Amino acid sequence: MQTILISTDFNCNSVNCIPSLCKQLPEQELNFIFIHMFKLSDRMGDLLMLSRRNKEYKYVSQQFYDQCELMKQTYPQIKAIKIEFFYGSTVGMFRNYLENAGVTQILAPAHCSTDKLNNSSIDPALLIQRSGTPVMHINENQPVKELPKRKIILEPETLLAEA
Repeated sequence: MQTILISTDFNCNSVNCIPSLCKQLPEQELNFIFIHMFKLSDRMGDLLMLSRRNKEYKYVSQQFYDQCELMKQTYPQIKAIKIEFFYGSTVGMFRNYLENAGVTQILAPAHCSTDKLNNSSIDPALLIQRSGTPVMHINENQPVKELPKRKIILEPETLLAEA
């Protein structure tokens, strides 16, 4: 079982790396963690409420969730796709996160869409480089299975929730 960390800004194109990764790791069961990194606030109120934070999930569109679900249905070797947020800016904190999440490899940031979501967003490249966790690259020469064309229909409740 491989757990691959993918830095993201939750752009719908962020999931486009999955077919190549599945092709590169055939016969492997795969877990993917899409993550965005934020610097840790120094305000006491923010620190006390950190475990209850969920406002960042507003940055994750329904289309992103739908694309993840489509990938899970298309590639049976995918066992889980998680969406998480990391709060911190030290290598030690990041290593602890990687260990607790069971991350075995990190996709190189060059293959990821990592724009800032807000002023607290941080560039993941330095933490990834210093983490000591193996960094993998996408082999561009491998043919990738074409995903089926699928129109996503949103329910009225979902549209109201996004408004």
